[in-house]
Amino acid sequence: MASGWNAIWEWANPRKFMGWTDKALPLVAVLAAIVFVGGLVWGFFFTPDDYRQGATIKIFYIHVPSAMMAINIWVMMLVTSLIWIVRRHHVSALAAKAAAPIGAVMTLIALFTGAIWGKPMWGTYWEWDPRLTSFLILLLFYIGYMALWEAIENPDTAADLTAVLCLVGSVFALLSRYAVLFWNQGLHQGASLSMDAEENVADVFWYPALMAIAGFVLLFITLVLLRTRTEIRQRRLQAIEMRERVQADDARSRKIRRRCLCRLRCVAAFVGSVDLALSGAVTGC
Repeated sequence: MASGWNAIWEWANPRKFMGWTDKALPLVAVLAAIVFVGGLVWGFFFTPDDYRQGATIKIFYIHVPSAMMAINIWVMMLVTSLIWIVRRHHVSALAAKAAAPIGAVMTLIALFTGAIWGKPMWGTYWEWDPRLTSFLILLLFYIGYMALWEAIENPDTAADLTAVLCLVGSVFALLSRYAVLFWNQGLHQGASLSMDAEENVADVFWYPALMAIAGFVLLFITLVLLRTRTEIRQRRLQAIEMRERVQADDARSRKIRRRCLCRLRCVAAFVGSVDLALSGAVTGC
């Protein structure tokens, strides 16, 4: 068991991570494009209108997958942040940092499409519904998480503090998922997709929705791998720049020391010549 975990950590080593993702990323990207576009095309153009919601049901194929991803991306960030706290594994911290902007965009998409969907269904674009409010707070946590990374210069300190913030924000991620179970007074309906056949949507909407969700998941995997690779490269570049800066400072210090030694020698030679001249004058007298 221990050897299995060690093998996983070895594959997450920055050098090996860059190696296997360099080969896997093009394949995942192509698969993500096919499934993502296929799911949306299927849902938008090859499904009927709902008997109550009409054509507005088409928003379902963007709203539901983006909302699911907004919550699950934060959960992914929570897991990688815990790995950073326990293992001090740099790739996990960089993966959490890379996932945050994607999660923020997914949250924005969910809020925006929910507002468009809510207008004909509820008669308003926004309501301080428990799930909507918790989703808005989740967006603020995403923004705060990204701002905290940018505000702290030391990357390890930034990873520590953002991990703590991620733990706190997980409460609102769970509320976003289960708010309708805690509070019944909200306008937002329960889960549209579930394993319960009585609560689930019709199969004509179910299968394209599953494909759309798979497309969003693959899109996220593609983007997070790409952004994590970028973060690793940026960290390496910063390390190289720091090394060059230290070397430049050392060279500058050596140059200054040589100049000081040269001046000291000149002063010593001048003092010596003056001393000799004074000694000769005294002897002559």
